[in-house]
Amino acid sequence: MNLYQELEWRSLVHASTEGLPERLASDKLTAYAGFDPTAPSLHVGSLMPMMALARLQRAGHTPIALIGGGTSLIGDPSGKSTERTLLTSEQVQINSVEIRNQLSRFLDFESGNQSAKLLNNADWLGTLDGMEFLREIGKHFTVNSMLAKESVKRRLESEDGISFTEFSYLLLQAYDFLVLHDKFNCTLQVGGSDQWGNITAGCDLIRRLRSDKVHGLVFPLITTASGEKFGKTESGTIWLDANLTSPFRFFQFFLNTDDVDVIKYLNFFTFLDQSTISDLAKSAEIKPEHREAQRTLASEATQLVHGLDQMKRAQRASEVFFGGDLKKIPADDLLMIFDDVPSSSVSAEALNQGIPLSELLVSSGLTSSKSEATRLIRGGGIYLNERRVTNEKERLTASEAIDGLLFVLRKGAKQKHIVKILSE
Repeated sequence: MNLYQELEWRSLVHASTEGLPERLASDKLTAYAGFDPTAPSLHVGSLMPMMALARLQRAGHTPIALIGGGTSLIGDPSGKSTERTLLTSEQVQINSVEIRNQLSRFLDFESGNQSAKLLNNADWLGTLDGMEFLREIGKHFTVNSMLAKESVKRRLESEDGISFTEFSYLLLQAYDFLVLHDKFNCTLQVGGSDQWGNITAGCDLIRRLRSDKVHGLVFPLITTASGEKFGKTESGTIWLDANLTSPFRFFQFFLNTDDVDVIKYLNFFTFLDQSTISDLAKSAEIKPEHREAQRTLASEATQLVHGLDQMKRAQRASEVFFGGDLKKIPADDLLMIFDDVPSSSVSAEALNQGIPLSELLVSSGLTSSKSEATRLIRGGGIYLNERRVTNEKERLTASEAIDGLLFVLRKGAKQKHIVKILSE
């Protein structure tokens, strides 16, 4: 199976230019994908182009990751219903450094002939002469053809319309392709299906100016089984930066994948072969309650983005989260699991004499009074480090704390509270 055939069985080909399968099979190409630096991190939606470049590199092609430091100052109307807030060049530069670190987990930037390149289109767009650009590039685009692009049509039909700034984005992306073609012999651009108009515009520009045939490939935009945008949750965007979305939350996002989506996501977001994914599909069909496919997806995706150690920590944390022994997991990992759980503190000195559990329940806010705390303990509704407490007079000391650093209190089925121990 060649690369294009693999992309097809993974359902990653939404559209491609004529002749691309043959070129990928016979030549070693240089290919690029663009990445938007308007946030301090990429998100899970960026995994599609990241994985595409990684698959190309593994097949012997040379990938270029293009940071849109120039075009991000303009804004791409593709897939957007309103115009973006424009960033300063300083903000874009800071974001680009972080994005490079995330890309390095997928792309080899130091492997010789096929080493990946990281470029920033601000390097050429920032010094572009306006009059020369309009004369040499703009004359090759008709307004009629630009208005026919789906991304532009959709915005024209919206209440806010589209500014000339964003309308010009297509020309700039086409020019990017031309520059990469001239400087690095780049002959393939990949992206989401909403980029098809921009990509084919670049192909047409190179054909007119250089009489060379170059290619485009776009993959499908991802939606969940419920029709929602992939990567959005009730708590917000799933980022690739561990400081914005913890590895545990990242793991949980994929672990919670709907049965309808899980095999599709295994194709998209892992390097597992066809046979392995086929076996997981059978398991999901015969024993869906085991969720083997979801656990494999979560492990593979987390390892790719955060590394093996963080993946194993997330696995252990997930086991605890669903009823495991809290004593078996380090305090740091518990804080990662319960990063959105309310917390309070108690002094180590106070614990020397022991603190009544009922008192701690009141100070933490889990109960409104000691009498309520006593009643809940008697009724079996209070848990300490996931151990049900039955003694209404129980006193806590540091010996009960996890790693000597914290307690996990739980009221009923879901209401949790972290009590951290402050050293003297």
